Amino acid sequence: MTPVDLALCLAVDVSASVDYDEFGLMLGGYAAAFRDPGIQALCTAGPRGGIAVAMLFWSGAWSPMPQGGGRPEVAVPWMRVGDAAGAEALAAAMDAAPRLPQPGATALGEGMAAGLALLARCPADSTRQVMDVSGDGRHNQGRPPGLVRDIGVAAGVTINALAVLNEEPDLLEHYVAEVIGGPGSFAMPCPDYDAFAAAIREKLKREIGSLLLAGADALSPSLG
Repeated sequence: MTPVDLALCLAVDVSASVDYDEFGLMLGGYAAAFRDPGIQALCTAGPRGGIAVAMLFWSGAWSPMPQGGGRPEVAVPWMRVGDAAGAEALAAAMDAAPRLPQPGATALGEGMAAGLALLARCPADSTRQVMDVSGDGRHNQGRPPGLVRDIGVAAGVTINALAVLNEEPDLLEHYVAEVIGGPGSFAMPCPDYDAFAAAIREKLKREIGSLLLAGADALSPSLG
């Protein structure tokens, strides 16, 4: 894969609190975002003319027992978005992604760790690395997310978050305290899954659009 301006890992909560209708709204929202001409223009606006995107599904910490939820799974492998055709191929892969792993607890730290590992395996040299975490619940299983966040930040990764508030109205505060970190990091709220498509579109515009901002690395973490 040729070099990119951004390697973006989309780490998506598919734990038991996310039902199948909500899962469909999430995946449809991501796919629609990459079909948006404005986002496609942002993807190609940097000096290297493209970004690399992969999608990871996470649930509970791995266990042989059903309640463990299974290992995080790569739902969409690394794909380069350097033109409208690349963006459409990515959106189509998102539309077709199966729901794996099985629903379980909310092992947020485990999902973040898997996302960092996926970023480390990106086949393209990238100017920046960003993990985009989305979910609707607090960490309740596995390693603490704050420790994983610190490892990612030390490695130069920026971690942003979208908190869907239909289950836990104070989830945004948890994400700010335990999830986000790195240059220009931010967390955004989303009231429910009906609003997910609009929220993730705005979040991706902010994440990818920072490629165009001089001195983006000097931005401080913010509550979105």
